[in-house]
Amino acid sequence: MSASLDDLPLRADLRGLTPYGAPQAPLPVALNVNENTHPVPEDVADDILDSLARALRDVNRYPDREFTALREGFADYLGHGLSADQIWAANGSNEVLQHLLQAFAGPGRTAFGFAPTYSMYPLLTRATGATYLAGTRGVDYTLSAADAAAQIEAADPDVVFLCAPNNPTGTPLGIDVIEAVYEAARGIVIVDEAYQAFAPRQSRSALTLLPGRERLVVSRTMSKAFAFAGARVGYLAADPAVIDALRLVRLPYHLSALTQAAAGAALRHAPAMLAMVDEIVAQRDRISATLDALGYEPFELDQLRVVRRCRRPGGHVAGTLRPRRADPRRRAAHRALRVTAGTEAESTAFLDALASLGPGGAHAAR
Repeated sequence: MSASLDDLPLRADLRGLTPYGAPQAPLPVALNVNENTHPVPEDVADDILDSLARALRDVNRYPDREFTALREGFADYLGHGLSADQIWAANGSNEVLQHLLQAFAGPGRTAFGFAPTYSMYPLLTRATGATYLAGTRGVDYTLSAADAAAQIEAADPDVVFLCAPNNPTGTPLGIDVIEAVYEAARGIVIVDEAYQAFAPRQSRSALTLLPGRERLVVSRTMSKAFAFAGARVGYLAADPAVIDALRLVRLPYHLSALTQAAAGAALRHAPAMLAMVDEIVAQRDRISATLDALGYEPFELDQLRVVRRCRRPGGHVAGTLRPRRADPRRRAAHRALRVTAGTEAESTAFLDALASLGPGGAHAAR
């Protein structure tokens, strides 16, 4: 008979917690886990394979612990006068955030986020022994500079998470909010720009705020815009002193030689990879317009996803779509539905299935 968690000497603060796990249903049209559903272009994939082959020749040796070439590549890609000593990378943006929490949070400290937001923030915080504090948003999920700063002053956290645009709601975050939160905070302020590539071109990145703000961190990922979710590569830009702090907590050689080679090759093809973003945005806007016509109430959105209020709870609508082989993500507590903008064919399949449910999902199965 196998043991259960209750039989093990698990940390007390981990008891009762549920591990993160987005659904991975084997459906031909799966638009529920915020993946870029476009495949990597063939010529880019060929170059990545060539880079991996070269890296394999030396795979008996440890990789470059400082992943110097990759950091230089990220600095060049991001621009804004950044240099390699301001760049960090890890196995997905979640590990990037974990490193930050290990260095600046931990037992006896607190991290703060404005709910609802990315569900990994509290999980990562608690896993590193810190306490997570949840602030609030407006009824439309927006944040004002004055309210956000007031909440930070009251909570006085060691780490602040700002998701720009917000996940899961897709709500834009103004630069004025970031500035106000930074001034109100005494600790590290992390601006999570995982979906920044899908924001309007005129949107200003928090990267522009880095000079003179040694406690500000801007985190990104290759999973979304670069269609690299399976490669697990996240990165950040910050003051060089922050990078020095992260060296204290990272595992030795935490980025494999193969990961470094694949990510570097993808960066060399950034224009081709980012061309997919324009296609995704076009499908996102098409889905948004159709959902408006079908009677779904919109939220302001700057992501690769679309979020809409349903007439019936989101869980009912998503459950009805699933057998029709189009699977969005439900937000039943908020009577909302969210869906990733996929390829043209995937988006068409989703819209055809949704249209059959009637206005606003009113005829979804109980």
